[in-house]
Amino acid sequence: MSPCPCGQLSNPLRNCRFTPEQVARYQGRLSGPLLDRLDLLVEVPMLPPAQLAAQAGGESGASVAVRLAQARAFALQRQGCTNAKLGPRQIDAHGLAEPDALALLQQAALRLGWSSRGYHRVLKVARTIADLAASPTITCAQMAEALQLRRGLPGAR
Repeated sequence: MSPCPCGQLSNPLRNCRFTPEQVARYQGRLSGPLLDRLDLLVEVPMLPPAQLAAQAGGESGASVAVRLAQARAFALQRQGCTNAKLGPRQIDAHGLAEPDALALLQQAALRLGWSSRGYHRVLKVARTIADLAASPTITCAQMAEALQLRRGLPGAR
């Protein structure tokens, strides 16, 4: 969704014409239960055209595809299905997070008031991030990355 009704809130070239209250009301139109069902809530800032043109090339699509296939194979070998298909009890059993990473997740869930659905969705994303790194356990850095991917909107659960 756009960050505000006019879509210019984070635009470095144009000004948003809405007040913070109007922006909050607009963003509040998405219900908590709907947001709770989304795995990733990522803010994508608008960049000036010159900055977009100057961006260096990233990882090739072929190498990303290889890493994705390997991560999927790790998950299938470990639990017989992809991380997205795991239920709450299964992700608790297969999440295999380091104690510090689990404490970080629990602290964030408590501070942000997440439901158990939100908690388990972040744990699944963290497990996938660990699989992409071929890590048998979820580290604090991987959990922190998963937490960041859930913080796209102010007040997002």
